[in-house]
Amino acid sequence: MSAGDGATYAPAPVPAPVVEAGEFVFAAIGLDHGHIYGMCEGLIGAGATLKWVYDTDETRVAQFRERFPDVRVARAEAEILDDPRVRLVAGAAIPSERCALGLRVIDSGKDYFTDKAPLTTLEQLAAAREAVERTGLKYAVYYSERIHVETAVFAEQLIEQGAIGRVFQVVGFGPHRLNAGSRPGWFFEKDKYGGILTDIGSHNVDQILHYTGSTDAKVVNSQIANYAHPDHPGLDDFGDANLVTNTGATGYLRCDWFTPDGLQTWGDGRTFILGTEGFIEQRKYMNLGNQDGPGHLLLANNDGETHFQVTGKVGYPYFGQLILDCLDRTENAMTQAHAFKAIELAIQAQSQATDLSTSR
Repeated sequence: MSAGDGATYAPAPVPAPVVEAGEFVFAAIGLDHGHIYGMCEGLIGAGATLKWVYDTDETRVAQFRERFPDVRVARAEAEILDDPRVRLVAGAAIPSERCALGLRVIDSGKDYFTDKAPLTTLEQLAAAREAVERTGLKYAVYYSERIHVETAVFAEQLIEQGAIGRVFQVVGFGPHRLNAGSRPGWFFEKDKYGGILTDIGSHNVDQILHYTGSTDAKVVNSQIANYAHPDHPGLDDFGDANLVTNTGATGYLRCDWFTPDGLQTWGDGRTFILGTEGFIEQRKYMNLGNQDGPGHLLLANNDGETHFQVTGKVGYPYFGQLILDCLDRTENAMTQAHAFKAIELAIQAQSQATDLSTSR
């Protein structure tokens, strides 16, 4: 997948199977966003078996089969939902349609794994919560900028080891390259993608909650704007927000579509984590001014300064944990409460945001 396009970016697999071939069968429904490739690669790397694919667009299905040639093409969604061997359905539908797909999957008796944003309205969130409470099934979310980034996984491990003491602030930057000409029409319709803080921002809210060990937060303030794309009036090309968590920690997030063409990758994503005994900086996808690739984590604490290059060394334990959670009905990969709280706060930040576009 191209490092120049965030829509199709997927990190190189780091296989770590937790099940035997055929023991955990899954399917893919809804190929609208390229994140479906990373989702499937992660599950396959953890030992899952991809059996089916379904999408209404034959071109997208053909492209998917180029990557996964052994997958079977379903004639209809129901062919997958009626298959008793399928335990989980992965989907990257249009964001506003992800909840409806998830409800159909859950009603068929299967767990659901969706791209972020997992839904776009609080009404959809209420329906998703009701479905999982009623059935006990999972509505798992691909918050890829944490679960599918090795620096993010390593940062969690360092925090658990006490490397920086108690975390009391997380600052996350989520810049992306727009590549407007390659985007589908729905990408620019706010009622379909949910707004920049609902979409990209949900990644950052997930990280703020996770690294601070928080279960809730308050959105103190938030802003959105369309600074430079009047030809796409439904696009938020900028958004930011401040949060205070229920542990007393603070979080700041900034998302934008202003990655310049000269940058070596689709976005210089960074996360700064401040603790009582030190701090961590993640340079997730690149090291500015160098061509030494992704996977840089900088640690400073009372023992000194360390630059870690973790590419291919840490892996992505989320996927194996998710498979085992589905089999054992546990919550080690991510709690359902956390998955829902991250998107709830992102939607709140979006809905109450001041639109700076109107003040110019």
